[in-house]
Amino acid sequence: MSVFSFLKDKTPHSEWQQNLRVLWFGTFMAGIGSSCVAPFIALFIGQLGHFSSAENAFWSGWAFSAPFITKALISPFWGRLSDKYGRKPMLIRASLGMSLVMMATALAGNVYELIGLRLLLGVFNGFISTANTLVAIQVPRNKSGQSLGTLATGSVSGTLIGPLIGGTIADLIGYRYTFLMTGLCLFVAFLLVVFFVHERFTPINQEEGRPTTNFFKALPRRRIVLGMFLTTMIIQASNNSIEPILSLYVRQLLGGSGHVALVAGIIEAISGIATLFAAPFFGRLGDHWGTHWILLSGLVFSMLVFIPMAFVQNVWELGILRFLVGISDAALIPSVQTLLSKNSPHRMMGEVFSWNQSFQAVGNVVGPQIGSSVARIGGYHEVFLSTAVLVLINFLAVFKNTEGLREQPKN
Repeated sequence: MSVFSFLKDKTPHSEWQQNLRVLWFGTFMAGIGSSCVAPFIALFIGQLGHFSSAENAFWSGWAFSAPFITKALISPFWGRLSDKYGRKPMLIRASLGMSLVMMATALAGNVYELIGLRLLLGVFNGFISTANTLVAIQVPRNKSGQSLGTLATGSVSGTLIGPLIGGTIADLIGYRYTFLMTGLCLFVAFLLVVFFVHERFTPINQEEGRPTTNFFKALPRRRIVLGMFLTTMIIQASNNSIEPILSLYVRQLLGGSGHVALVAGIIEAISGIATLFAAPFFGRLGDHWGTHWILLSGLVFSMLVFIPMAFVQNVWELGILRFLVGISDAALIPSVQTLLSKNSPHRMMGEVFSWNQSFQAVGNVVGPQIGSSVARIGGYHEVFLSTAVLVLINFLAVFKNTEGLREQPKN
């Protein structure tokens, strides 16, 4: 059976089940697209001009951060449009726009064009958050945790495979072809949405809708939703705070010898593998036990894992702890998305998930800055301890913001 016949299987399935399968594959492609160029973008910048090491690091930092900056600013606008015109048009816009920008990046002639195209990539971003919105709206609420947890494995899988695919293509035929192949992956996601995703969207009449002048005031469960936005930002900041020093920490543990890049890549991927397998389980558990309890437990577990990372003596210990971080991640982001879907009205769901994506992008930008600053002041070990403190702050905030939910048998 081909992929496309699988996606359009004639066996009885409700609409939301087919959309879940199609969007899983779409987010898988989007995950590949977002991570495919990560292993070599600094090397690609080196081909665009004669830069010193400091200049290369400066432009590489901008190249990594640029999509997140524009995504943080533009995501709420796309969210409002998705609530007004439907989620499928936004999926089409995101996948086609990102596809064209990535293909254009293969033609970048200098670092300024590269940075400009990376900024434009962030403008068109939003496929994964919109997919989450569509699934959250269509799925029965008693299955939302399991479904969103399953959907999360799509982007995680793509993010895991992306660097391997990108690095292989770059080594075999060149950096520019990797941007082209990434664009083609995103174009596949575009085709999947056009032909296989179904949405019965009914625009809300103005008198039935919410006031558009103040999104935050219009939220019926504002404290929980805003709390989840903050939680998303700190989760991303915590996870990304160790990114600037992870490979350097691996090199230190290896004594400066050995296949540092290969080992660092494996250590990086281990957490994603754990998340891939654990996310659906925690989603099902949250549907029965209470998603807020899964989130709180995941934060406690995450804090307890980050602390011993500061004291490991070899890469095997670091690898085991990174695997445990992946398990805690499986309990965090899908739980936040489930709580947002259960505590937001459908007419505002697109904007809610888009604002959540903005906070996620802010965390992606702020986290590495925190980690690199702590490393310069204290050292590698202190980065993990400061990350544990961030997680503790997140736990206290979530505990306070979900106070009302704990009075219910389950959410």
